[in-house]
Amino acid sequence: MSELILETKGLSKDFKGFTAVDGVNLQVRRGHIHALIGPNGAGKTTCFNLLTKFLTPTRGSIHFNGVDITGEKPAEIARRGVIRSFQISAVFPHLTVLENVRIGLQRFTGTSFHFWKGLSGLSKLDERVMELLVEVDLQDMAHLRAGDLPYGRKRALEIATTMAMEPELMLLDEPTQGMGHEDVERVTDLIKRVAQGRTVLMVEHNMRVVSKIADRLTVLARGAVLAEGNYAEVSKHPAVLEAYMGSEATELQGAH
Repeated sequence: MSELILETKGLSKDFKGFTAVDGVNLQVRRGHIHALIGPNGAGKTTCFNLLTKFLTPTRGSIHFNGVDITGEKPAEIARRGVIRSFQISAVFPHLTVLENVRIGLQRFTGTSFHFWKGLSGLSKLDERVMELLVEVDLQDMAHLRAGDLPYGRKRALEIATTMAMEPELMLLDEPTQGMGHEDVERVTDLIKRVAQGRTVLMVEHNMRVVSKIADRLTVLARGAVLAEGNYAEVSKHPAVLEAYMGSEATELQGAH
């Protein structure tokens, strides 16, 4: 099996004369946490939308496990094991934490539309649900309403629900956005923990998070790859420092 789980070749997206993603060659290695970083407007989220087929590439190709998936639909890509956190995890606020994760598990086991059969048959899934909740440290909150959770704990629930789909490649879009320092630390540790034996591709603005857990970084600027490497290499790269100008560049260098 190839060490590359995901590869893009010349991936590009044009919007009415504006090129948002420009010839991106991305290589994500199996078992790595790979971070996609860059200043605002760099094309990170557009790139994620291309990978999960919420957008169709203008040019270029996407290969997953050596198979060209460029022409596939979002559902087909999800079935292959490429799961983006929001695809299945936008937290149902009136259901309990346990019920939210159970829905993710139902989708994986093919029973997602059997709601009319009652919940008694679903209790057998609950052992697996509790295992997932232990992984994200939510086992003591299993019977709380998801809507009552603090923000950082909701993000942990989203990750648990994503994991219920047994992703081979887990895409996390700014998992620590909007969090206070304590929640950022907790979710950073959580991502590192759940990444054991999995591959994670994440868009993340917080350089301290990236410096702590990413094996490899790809830096985008104006839709194109500016630099690639480990954190030590990327954080010293002159073009990267220039792209991040000012306070962001200081943060980039001081995040160790």
